[in-house]
Amino acid sequence: MTVTPEIAEITSQAELREMIGAPVPRAITKERVVLHDRDKEWLSLSPFCLIATAGADGTCDVSPKGDPPGFTLVLDDTTIVIPDRPGNRRVDSFLNILENPHIGLIYLIPGRTETLRVNGRARLVRDAPFFDQLTVKNHRPRLAVIVDIEQIFFHCAKAFLRSGLWNPETWDPDALPSHAEIVSSMPETTESLAELQRYYGPEYANKLYVQPERLPLSTD
Repeated sequence: MTVTPEIAEITSQAELREMIGAPVPRAITKERVVLHDRDKEWLSLSPFCLIATAGADGTCDVSPKGDPPGFTLVLDDTTIVIPDRPGNRRVDSFLNILENPHIGLIYLIPGRTETLRVNGRARLVRDAPFFDQLTVKNHRPRLAVIVDIEQIFFHCAKAFLRSGLWNPETWDPDALPSHAEIVSSMPETTESLAELQRYYGPEYANKLYVQPERLPLSTD
């Protein structure tokens, strides 16, 4: 990337702190290393999280994970488990974990403007005694991520309040073309728009826990 004279880049921690200032004490002291009962309650009600990982070369990835509320299993006060479900088989997060175990998680509850943040170290497992507890709609996961917690805390609501994320008055899902139309416009797509519309139509939700023998579309 070429930096032009008009761009004032920050290049040191000292420069950043001079501009932003020090964090308020509460922002530091709220960190924990052991799950509190309120953390466990939040996890039991959360149906969605974002998983951040990075490879050995520093290449980053953020992947969404969603299931019925409570899909993350609490093994003990410092360990949680996230089941894998059928997907597009890119497994970017898993490949990163094999190279670099550091992981960051953000757990959401619809309608709540706060989030629960968890940082730690991850391991991939292909079976364990608790896998039966991770079964949803007769789908027992083939893989799961064990996270050994190193840091956990609740994050404030400002980002959600600024964005109006949960305010239905701000929603406009039809401002963009349908997903089938978006995928159809990509240069690598080989399927027709009609095929994509069938694939991403009402039956798509019936395939969430089905592991196909092969991917039905080259673009999924």
